[in-house]
Amino acid sequence: EIKAIQTQCKSQLRSLGNYNPNAVEEYAEVKTQYDSLNTQYVDLTSSYDELIGIITRLETEMRTSFVDAFEAINKNFSVTFRELFGGGHAELVLTDPENILESGIEIKAAPPGKIIKNLVQLSGGEQSFIGVALFFAILQVNPTPFCILDEIEAALDEVNVARFAEYIKRYSDSTQFV
Repeated sequence: EIKAIQTQCKSQLRSLGNYNPNAVEEYAEVKTQYDSLNTQYVDLTSSYDELIGIITRLETEMRTSFVDAFEAINKNFSVTFRELFGGGHAELVLTDPENILESGIEIKAAPPGKIIKNLVQLSGGEQSFIGVALFFAILQVNPTPFCILDEIEAALDEVNVARFAEYIKRYSDSTQFV
């Protein structure tokens, strides 16, 4: 009977596999590595979540800032355009209003007495004057103390150069133009 128990025990020991006397130390090393890696994983996932939150918050703030600036510039552009051209209509339009941060911006402008579908239909002087109107619209929203204008009036005729000069005088108290 003892012999049968002994055979059964030996059989069970063989089925367990080889004995590793270093198993406790190896387990401790693997456990230490696991704990270190798990801590790094938790840090990475929490950092990732924090970064996603920051990016989301920044995108929201950028959208808000962009929309506010865009609306102010658009309003100023319309007014500035009418003042410089003596009438007409101008506006800025987003090409993709649903995706503001990746949207393009179209300039729609029609001097007094003209119906324009594309800015290419305007003369070089009119195109330049539209650029001047947009410049001053941006300057009203985001003033700068110093501004260098290199041949901005080159394509303008004498009448529009005079209008441009008068318009610059409005800003000469707060901005120095060269």
